[in-house]
Amino acid sequence: MPNWNQIIDKLDYAFQPIIYSHTGKLYAVEALIRNVQNIPGLNAIDDLFNMAFNDDYLYELDLQLREKAIKKFSNIEIDDLRLFYNLDNRIIYNKNLSSGNTSKILKKYKLNKSVICFELSEKGTAIEQNALSTMIQRYKENGYSIAIDDFGIGVSGLKLLYFSEANVIKLDRFFISNIDQDSKKKLFCSSIIEMAHIMGMQVIAEGVETIKEFYTCKDIGADFIQGYLVQKPTTQINEIESIYNNILTIINEDKRNNPNATIDDEFIEIIPSLNINTPLYELFIHFKESTKNHFVPITDEYDNFLGVIFESDIKKISYSQYGLALAKNESFASSLIKYLKPSLSVETSWGIDKILEMYNLNSKNSLGIFITQSNKYRGFINLNSLLTLSYKRNIEIATNQNPLTKLPGNNQIEKFIEKTLKREEKTITHIIYFDFNDFKPFNDIYGFRLGDRAILIFSELLQKRYPKDSFVAHIGGDDFFVGLRNHKFEEVFELTNKVQIEFRKSVENLYSKKDKENKYIIAKDRFNVERNFNLLSVSSAIIEVNPKSNISNFDSTLNILKKASKGSTKPISSVL
Repeated sequence: MPNWNQIIDKLDYAFQPIIYSHTGKLYAVEALIRNVQNIPGLNAIDDLFNMAFNDDYLYELDLQLREKAIKKFSNIEIDDLRLFYNLDNRIIYNKNLSSGNTSKILKKYKLNKSVICFELSEKGTAIEQNALSTMIQRYKENGYSIAIDDFGIGVSGLKLLYFSEANVIKLDRFFISNIDQDSKKKLFCSSIIEMAHIMGMQVIAEGVETIKEFYTCKDIGADFIQGYLVQKPTTQINEIESIYNNILTIINEDKRNNPNATIDDEFIEIIPSLNINTPLYELFIHFKESTKNHFVPITDEYDNFLGVIFESDIKKISYSQYGLALAKNESFASSLIKYLKPSLSVETSWGIDKILEMYNLNSKNSLGIFITQSNKYRGFINLNSLLTLSYKRNIEIATNQNPLTKLPGNNQIEKFIEKTLKREEKTITHIIYFDFNDFKPFNDIYGFRLGDRAILIFSELLQKRYPKDSFVAHIGGDDFFVGLRNHKFEEVFELTNKVQIEFRKSVENLYSKKDKENKYIIAKDRFNVERNFNLLSVSSAIIEVNPKSNISNFDSTLNILKKASKGSTKPISSVL
């Protein structure tokens, strides 16, 4: 049998930050084993745990590593920080498995149970579903959080999501890599995130390495971000930051943020919360004295939202003849955790649109939505307030946003042009108008549903290909608008040309096999005469506005360009 003490002495832990996607603030660190390669005969971390499992030493090894990680974590001087610790699934079958050991370690280093989140991986050695559920429930009942790591990689994904009642799921790097360029990955992850949120779970996008991946993960609702874009794992705890300014800068530079999408305080009802460590007796008293609501939000010692307890779940005990007396008895009074239910909660930074979307998905099972700010409990939005919010938002959208693409509409376009022509800034601005070619014949033959699909394809293409600081808008129908400041003409021209080419290739898949092969469709023109029409394409007109431009010629120059560009396979451009 190997000398396990010597092996453990050689090992070290690196920590990788997990941050809030909307603020850049540190949420947690994941403990990752290092120096395995320094142990003879071992090449990877899996080799270490396989050897321990074969020696029937897996649980003992885990406990020693657990203490090693917790000890090092305890020296990180950042408040309200959590530790994500990976468990080998196989420990559940170890005959030496016992409860209370983690609690002893935490007490030794003066830490609360709420700081620990145990990670169980979906990949690797599978364990029976009932055994997994039992394990998760045991940890949760003892006050620990549970995360499902590598979600989506294993064969039991959705079943695991449904039965696990985990607190957090981590989307595997496979789905995050190039998610900004892969519509299938984006759709898959967006759906998983929505389901997780409905079930009261939070989601970490792991392996985020690029700014575009970050924006996409943030857009589809990922609560937290982990990856090299934030920080690589580090063995030096002094390198861990309470807020990652590089991420904060990326968030602040996101020109797509809509300041009007925030929630007014008037819609948020402040329902007093109770701490998870509150005695059962005080919970009874709370419901007897607070008759307005039949539920109470529950937080941890850091005011992080955990879930909700319904009065109906404790009514049988609290309203019994000796209920209050029994609740005062320490031997009877149990943790509030057993009564805790996951509940729909959203971050204020998500904005009104996401909040309304989440509620609509779960409206049958919800009284409203709990609101958090950096995971801290803030309040509650009831049904009436949600309906008012929805009405106000619909009015706002109708005024300022295209209903199909959700892009800014004519009001914002006019404001952009007005600001450009006022020359409030001494900058070079490029304005691009796009117009589909032969769109009406396509609609006539293939119908408006596929017509809308073509419009959405182009909308996504514009948002994906132009820089994040671009102003992308939808004039209406098949007409689009893009505005760029402080970009070279050559760069704008080349990018616009590539967009035209990519759109032609993308929409070919909307046609039948026969029409694709022919490279044309037969439809009636405006004179009701059948003739051949080319497959869909888009024309573009680029106008450059600089400090020397004669702004009085803007409309006439633009009209000339738009006519000249019609049917052209390349951008038509001019300097104002």
